[in-house]
Amino acid sequence: MSTFTSAASIVAATVLHRRIFPTGLGPVAVRYSPAVARADRGNATADVYLHGAAGSWTTFIPLLAASATAGNGHPGEGNPGDERHSVLMDLPGWGESTQGTSAASLTMATMAEAVTGILRTLGYRHWNLIGHSMGAFLALEIAAAEPKRAASVAVISGATFSVATAAAHPLPGLLRFPAFTAMLLLMRAMAACGPVGEFLVRRTGRSPLMRPLMSPFFSHPHVIDGTVITALGEDARPAAFAAAARAAAGYDFSRWRGITAPVLAVRGHRDVFTPPSDLVRLAELVPHVRLVTIPGCGHFAPIEQPGFLAGLLTQY
Repeated sequence: MSTFTSAASIVAATVLHRRIFPTGLGPVAVRYSPAVARADRGNATADVYLHGAAGSWTTFIPLLAASATAGNGHPGEGNPGDERHSVLMDLPGWGESTQGTSAASLTMATMAEAVTGILRTLGYRHWNLIGHSMGAFLALEIAAAEPKRAASVAVISGATFSVATAAAHPLPGLLRFPAFTAMLLLMRAMAACGPVGEFLVRRTGRSPLMRPLMSPFFSHPHVIDGTVITALGEDARPAAFAAAARAAAGYDFSRWRGITAPVLAVRGHRDVFTPPSDLVRLAELVPHVRLVTIPGCGHFAPIEQPGFLAGLLTQY
């Protein structure tokens, strides 16, 4: 993905605002578009981007850039009057939101409360929830907890049913779901090592070893820019990853029957975290679901196929 650097430049040109919000899980770093900074939020619907357990807000940079290029009103478009109200955050335990956060306190419910609390503080009454991987899981939890507030939900490579099963039963998971289970066991081991584990993960992320380790998550790993691979290594948080898996393992999926918003559920054709059966099961639980498989794509559609994904998001 050699366009990552130029994509970052486009997003930077929008002058995303940054603010730290206090939450029950600790301070959370939030980026938002200029439209959010203005005082016209009461009747607007916020586009809320929720990253995965192996990411941060920067996961969505190529998607935001593709949306701007397509001229659909996302950050980067020339006409500020048409600009969408985009809110991106480093979830508690990830990115710049690690200070004061205890991994033991991270559950889908507590993370959802942190996110919705921030949105209420910003003054938004309705939200388009756009989640990748664990963030997609979280988006569905928020939509279930706040059905009158969620205007729509985009589930991008949602780490849901299969991830939960593997997290609850890791030994069988090694056979049925090896990519996720192997990463989970590694993250648990690194989390148990404390600061030493964090250091080892960072060191690996900056080494040539990181590309082959990340290859299973992309359809065409050889074309992914090195800055993307390094960024994914920098974003790894072993304790938070393990906590997210634990939260998924004990989750009551029947909650999603209460979702009333339209849902777009997307997976990559070569997505090792989200098998087709997960989308089928989601459609059995949630009404008004559109299922899409993106060709030439692995688990990171916002990075690998941002233009295709941006087009889908304009249709729901």
